[in-house]
Amino acid sequence: MEFKVSYIKEALKEPINIGGLLLAGAAAAYAATTGFLEPTLVLAGALIAEGAYLATVPASTMYRRIIDRRSRHLLEEHRRKQRLELIKTFDPREREAVDYLSWMKNQIASNYKKFARLSEEPPQLRELESTWEAFVDLLDEYRRRKNHLRSINRQAVENQLRQAERTAQYADDATRPLHEKNVEILRRRLQTFDDIERSVKRVEAQLQMIENFFGLVNDQVVTMPTPEHILSLDFDSLLSSIELTKEILQQTAPIMGQLDSLNRDANQLRPSLAGDRR
Repeated sequence: MEFKVSYIKEALKEPINIGGLLLAGAAAAYAATTGFLEPTLVLAGALIAEGAYLATVPASTMYRRIIDRRSRHLLEEHRRKQRLELIKTFDPREREAVDYLSWMKNQIASNYKKFARLSEEPPQLRELESTWEAFVDLLDEYRRRKNHLRSINRQAVENQLRQAERTAQYADDATRPLHEKNVEILRRRLQTFDDIERSVKRVEAQLQMIENFFGLVNDQVVTMPTPEHILSLDFDSLLSSIELTKEILQQTAPIMGQLDSLNRDANQLRPSLAGDRR
């Protein structure tokens, strides 16, 4: 999810703008009661001031920076809530892994402050929060792809392919194209299955790497001779690896739908092939 920012809408919602409009309304009502000034003049002045406000404030670079920063905070908060709701859907074993890394993250921060005798954490340790979030997201992707693979009987598809290849080989000229189409679909199903399986193995390896990295960081923090020793840990390599895995998953995401589509195509062909055999 991404928030689309409208700077004009945000400016309209600002307390100072709402307060100004209320003040103008009150002034117009007061003018109508006392007859001191024409209410229409008060309202006209308020509209001119509002127009000037909307023409200048939303276009201000400083104001846009404030709104962008506010929007990023809202987006991060939204994602945090979504991630917590997602964790609730995990099975006990998956939740245990997530909770353990969360505990480890807090333990690392505590140990660093204890042994380094510093109140501030270095940026590298703060990046553990992003790494933990990536672990949750990758774990969700892993279990969804794993469950998708489990829903498919690969052996059955391989058996269907062998049978379809034999049938196409001995079919007459009129029906051979239909059987060859079935062979093509079955081969693509197996290829797509292999692609998903490879992505599952990559995510599994990435999850293991993150778990082991948390353990390494904690060991290093406990035994570090100086606070600067933490800088030698290769956070950049891990974060780059995570980003690469995410990119690969984004590129292979359509494969999940392709496999479902191929399953539907195969099911549609079966009645025609059955009629042909009769």
